[in-house]
Amino acid sequence: MIILGVDPGTAIMGYGLIAVEGNRFSTLGYACLYTKAGVPLALRLRELYRNLQSVIEEYRPDHMVVEELFFNKNTTTALAVGQARGIALLAGAEAGIPVFEYTPLQVKQAVVGYGRADKNQVQQMVKTILGLAQIPKPDDAADALALAICHAHSYRARGYYS
Repeated sequence: MIILGVDPGTAIMGYGLIAVEGNRFSTLGYACLYTKAGVPLALRLRELYRNLQSVIEEYRPDHMVVEELFFNKNTTTALAVGQARGIALLAGAEAGIPVFEYTPLQVKQAVVGYGRADKNQVQQMVKTILGLAQIPKPDDAADALALAICHAHSYRARGYYS
């Protein structure tokens, strides 16, 4: 099974792809999609959507995972992330991929085993689980890989595959 994790944002959208075979996880790729500040939001969202479509077309994931929005004190940031989430959800739906959502707490619990884990702890576990030589950079890509790992664990726990 190939899982695409997406960490949404309008300036930077991280993505990470993993393959899961039994208990083995491998990394297929990870990176970030960037948009330029000062460009109208609608154009930035279109660029992110098209680039995410290209990733989906290239890797043909079986499932897609998008980070669920949690309360943010900065409403401007929350709205922008919500709009980026929307285009990610749309890209998955348009491609006919089942799309799943997890909160940051769920991701931390699944990857580290502790819901209050810090960013470095999550990144270290992503590195270990995927057998990488170093922590994936940038942080948004590491977060996207963590989402994919979370889904793999959650999906297996629900008994959908062994």
